[in-house]
Order: sequence, then C-alpha cells, then structure tokens
Amino acid sequence: MKSPAISQAMDILRLLRQITETDAPVSEKLDQIIAMVAKQMEADAAACYVMVDDNYLELFASFGFNRDANHKISLRLGEGLVGDVAKHNRSLAVTDVWKHPAFSYKPEMGEEAYKSFVGVPLIRWGRAIGVITLQNKENVEYSASQIEILETVAMVLSELVASDDMNEFKNELIKERGQTGKEKYKGVALSKGYGIGVAVVHRRRQAVTKIFAEDKEKELRKLEVAHTQMNHDLDEKFNSTKLGIGEHVDILDAYRMFAKDKGWYKKIADNVSSGLTAEAAVERAYEDMWNRLSGTNDTYMKERLHDLRDVADRLLGYLSGDKTDVSTLDAKDLIVVAQTMGPADLMDYDYNKIRGLIIEDGTPTMHVAIVAKALGIPVVSKIKGIYNEIKTGELIAVDGNDGYVYIRPSEPIQQKIRAKISEKEKLQAKLAELKDLPAETKDGTRINLYLNVGLAFDLDYIETTNCDGIGLYRTEIPFMASETMPDVERQINYYRELMDRAGDKKVIFRSLDVGSDKLLPYWGSVGEDNPAIGWRSIRITLDRRAILRKQVCAFLRAAAGKELNVMFPMISNLAEFEEAKETLSLELEKEKRRGSPIPKKVNVGLMIEVPSVVFQLEAILKQADFISVGTNDLAQFVFACDRGNPRLSERYDVLSAPFLKLMHEIVSQANKAKVLCSVCGEMASNPIEALALIGLGYRNLSMSGSAFGKVKSMVRSTNLDDIEDYVKIMLKSNRRTLRPQLISYAYDHGIEIY
Repeated sequence: MKSPAISQAMDILRLLRQITETDAPVSEKLDQIIAMVAKQMEADAAACYVMVDDNYLELFASFGFNRDANHKISLRLGEGLVGDVAKHNRSLAVTDVWKHPAFSYKPEMGEEAYKSFVGVPLIRWGRAIGVITLQNKENVEYSASQIEILETVAMVLSELVASDDMNEFKNELIKERGQTGKEKYKGVALSKGYGIGVAVVHRRRQAVTKIFAEDKEKELRKLEVAHTQMNHDLDEKFNSTKLGIGEHVDILDAYRMFAKDKGWYKKIADNVSSGLTAEAAVERAYEDMWNRLSGTNDTYMKERLHDLRDVADRLLGYLSGDKTDVSTLDAKDLIVVAQTMGPADLMDYDYNKIRGLIIEDGTPTMHVAIVAKALGIPVVSKIKGIYNEIKTGELIAVDGNDGYVYIRPSEPIQQKIRAKISEKEKLQAKLAELKDLPAETKDGTRINLYLNVGLAFDLDYIETTNCDGIGLYRTEIPFMASETMPDVERQINYYRELMDRAGDKKVIFRSLDVGSDKLLPYWGSVGEDNPAIGWRSIRITLDRRAILRKQVCAFLRAAAGKELNVMFPMISNLAEFEEAKETLSLELEKEKRRGSPIPKKVNVGLMIEVPSVVFQLEAILKQADFISVGTNDLAQFVFACDRGNPRLSERYDVLSAPFLKLMHEIVSQANKAKVLCSVCGEMASNPIEALALIGLGYRNLSMSGSAFGKVKSMVRSTNLDDIEDYVKIMLKSNRRTLRPQLISYAYDHGIEIY
C-alpha cells in the first residue's frame, strides 16, 4: 500500500505530465503547473523563477501573487531567500520569512500576507536554472516529505525550463526588450590553440518522465542489464587502440572507478526497491551525492562530481536505449559543445575530427580537459548559457589562447582563426625540425632539457622530443587514478615501464606528493582550513611511513641494474630530508640482505619549494646529490599568494626582482657546492621565464612535453653572455615585474619566445 506522500506525489506528477503534453505555449504551461502544484500541496501561493542570465533570476510564473508581477520581478543570484536557494543549489524552508535576515521584500509582488516559505532549486547539470517556491499565510513547518515531493516535482519541471521551447520564449523576451544577443563570448581557456568547425551539441540528458515503478523486479532487472552493458562497452572503449588514446588508462581508470562502484550501484538499486523507476533512481542517487558533496571546498571531490554526472547520464542512456553513435558524424571539422562532460564522452567522438571543445561548466583539473589538452584540442569554458545559444550545424570558431568563442563568425574572424591555425602548424613543423639538434645557446653552452611526466601518454614525448631525460615523474598520478592503494608490484610495473621507455636517459622519481588539491579517492579529506600549507606531501608519507617504505622499495626494484634518482617534495628543513633519506637507505639495505638485484647507483635529492630550506641550503647541499626547484609552490609561499585565486593571479609575478634574486641565490649555492640544480616548475615551461632562468645560471630545465620545442627554440636563439649580463642588471630593479623588459629584450635580440 502506497504511503500518502507517494500517492500525493504520483497525483501531482500525473497532472504535471498532462499539462506538459498539451500544445499550449510554454508560458501557459508553466502558469498551469504552478497553480496546480499550489492547490495540490495546499499552499496559498506559489512561484517559479527562471535564470535569465549568469546573475539574475526572473519571476516567470506565479499563483496567489499580483499577476502583473510576472517578468517584472528579478533577483540577483544570492539575493533573498530565492536567490539563496539558487546560489547554493539547496532546498530551504522558513517558518516566518519576515524574521529571516536574508528575506528580500518585493512590494510589487503583493506578498505581505504570506509568512512561511519553502524553495527548491531546479537543477540542470549541477547548477540551478530556476527555483520553485510555495508560501502560506500561516506559520507552517514544512515536513521532510513535503520538501521531497517538491524536489521530485522540481526534477521534472527542470526539463521544461531547460527545453528548446523555453529558450525560444526567453529569446523572444530579450528581443521585445530591445536586447541583442552576442556572437562573441569570453570564457576561460583550459587548453590553448585555435579551431573552427561545425558545432555538434553534445547529447542532452534524457528527461526522466516516469518516476514511480509499476513493477520493481522488472526495473531491477532492467537496471542490472543496463549497468552490465555500460561497463562492458566502457572496457572495450577504454582498451581500444583504434581510438588512439587507449593508453590514457591512468586518468580514465578514475572514470571507470565510478562506473563500477558497488556503493553507488547499491544506492540506485535501493531507490528502485523503494518504488522509483530505474531512471528516477539514478537521478535520485546523483542528487543525493550532489547534496552531500557540492558544498565542499575539496577540489578533488568537486571534480569527481563531474565524472559521476557523466556516468549517471551514460547509464540513463542505456536504460532508455539512447546510445547514439556520434563517431560517424560526416563533418571533418567538429566543435563539440557541452554543459559538462566526462572523458568517456569525448571518446565517443572521432577525436581526429575535433577542432575545439566548449564546456559551459569546466575547470582545468576536470578529466576531460586534461585528456583534451593532451590531444592538442583547444578548450574554452566558463561561459554560462552558451550551451543553449549554440545549435548543432552552426559554424563556430574557438580561440583557446585568449578564451573567446565566436558563433557564426564573420569572414574576417574566420580568416583570422584560419591564419592562426596555419601559423601554429608551421610552428609545429619548425619545432619538429629541432628534434635532432642540440639544445645549445648561440655561443655554445649546453642546456639540459628534461620532461615532466605523469600520465601514460606523456611518455610518447620521450621519443618525439629527444629530451635529455625525465626531470620529474609525478608518481601520485597512478595513485590518484586507482580505486585502492597500489601495492608494491603495481608500482614496480608503473616505474619499470617509464624506465624502459627512457632507456639510458636520466629519470628522476618524485616520491608521493598528495594532499592539498591532490587527494586520493580512498583517503578522506582531513578538512583543513589551509590545505596548501597543511598535512600534505612528505609530511603525509613521513607520518605514514609504511607508504613511503613501500614506494621506495618499488623504486629500488624497478631500477635494478640501473641508476636510480629519487627526490622528496615539500621538504621544510634538513631533519625532514634526513628522515626521508634514511628511509630509502634502510630499504636499500633490506634489498641487499635479501640478495635482490639493486640499482647500480642511487642518487637522493629534494625539491626546493618551501622558503625555509633556503636558509639551510648550505647544510642540505652537503647531503643531497641534486636539488630541483619547484617554482609553483615556492612562488606561492614566497608571495603568500594562493596561486589558484583568480583575484591574485596577476598581482605577483615570478619575473620580479625579489623572486629572481631568490632563484639566483639557490643556483649560486648549488653551483658552488657542485650539486646538480634544476627547475621543474612552470617557469621552465614558459620560454620567457626559462630565458630568465638561463640568465640566472640554471643549466637544467624540466618542462611539459608540449612546451619542449618552444623552450628549445628559445635556447638555440639566445646568446648566453648577453642574457646573463642583462638579467644581473635587472635584478636591481624595483619594478613590480620585469616581464615587459625581458620580452622587449628577446624581441630586440631575435630570441624566439613563441
């Protein structure tokens, strides 16, 4: 026997479906729905607000309020109770709005008689696209079941609000108000490059129209079949060499982890057992996860929500039978447009045809952005509403350098973008010619150029660049992509593969560097206020010494018969370095006693990232075989500047005299002690910053594979004596940044800094 709450919800959804299936204009449908929901839930008033742009909600439909208030009331995101619901994507119930500090009174709405309030967000792709509210004249405490019913209504109503009909209606309103649309949009560039092609709007999520199951056993069988088939197809897709990116297992395993997660599947099955259809159960499981995790400051967990959304949508496709094959699209140049997507979605397309990717809700660390960048696909994100602006088949141009997207670009814009593409192709061809030439300055000084690697596809750069070796192997990447802590044997396989690919070239392993923005899926967040300077990196592995012992054991066995180079990150003082070094020494002695093959030589170093070690550098250099400067964290700590904060991104510059003086002090002490010193941070990947490093005395630079050719070109066009003299003069400057001066110097002296 159904509970009263379920019966009420089913009645409301039945009436809602009847309204949505009529031929009435979308605005009339919304009016009818709001009035129906208010009457069914015994509310005195109801309203539906819709997001009309990035910052504002507009009243689109109401019941019980002044009718002429529709389309005349607007609220900023975060303004009032409605704005608060939209901003935080969470339901809110208030017994007396007049006593609530966030309440925003709108006299033209006629809400004086109403006291209690409940608001629920209409969520689409993890963000609010509107809010539905109920109000009563009495002080009502809305029950959990009432809120849940309204949330179920909101789930279905969001499909109507996100429909093409609603978008056309909003566009008509804009035209009536004399507003004009844009053809040029500014976003955030996640992957550089230029592209032009035909838009393909990434598949829309299936609308969940049937909420309650008629046959629970049938729904469970349907779920099991869809889940099994989805995982089978994913395994085939991820392991396929035909796609050309089958080697991206390290990052794609994290996606596969969600698809096969037993806990997530059990939650869906439990929802089915409670009376929901399989499709509604998937949506409810995702929404529960979203409600728990969306408020976290944990970057890793936020990014995993993107993957979980993609897995949920993929499963919905299997449940509905909608598995459209997009790999057969006719156009040879595609611009993929999505609100959000996962790496598996990108692999649904023939990536050789993709000339650009536009993700409305995207971040640099989301999996699909990382994979796209590795494939050389320009990516632009953070343009709210662009998903609904672009239609499949429209010509789109993408400027991944400056973050612009052009819809139906004019002929001059097309010519400009095509010229940039041609220019890049010529540059790549020119850089490819440098492969077999030495990395020497014009006056004959050798600069050793190494690679930073972490993902499996990074290893291809070893052959294509003819680098001097691996200056930084990020061992945390396999740890982050694994469901469980990799054991010694799995680690050995990772490290041995790298050493085999590198051959006789130098390889430097960095011990596990996790914490802060790099959390492992099988470790919970410790909830620190300042994770960047908290329990992370060597601090974790020294506290959990077994992890460090197993990793250095894997290093030793993987490098048997070869030279092993190990460096420890985030060292803050000499004592920490001695502890880490001693751990490695003890494991080496154990291997010797076992009679196991050992490396022919072991070199131990550290990363210079924490300013305090500079004050102990003389003592440290007596015990270190090499050092490597991690400029990303070092600059962050020197300037007390969060490198991830966009408000501070341009305030401080590594090309300022204070930071360059510090870098000069480090390399000078290392050279005096005859200890190899390199830079493996982002400075080494930027030609103009690498130029400054060479001028300071650095002769070993480690960079991303994509930057290698540009830095090598810079090196071969530089006269070392001249740049050394110029940099020494510039160290006396009091300017905030020396970047403009260094760029001018490079142009004046014919130094190539593409």
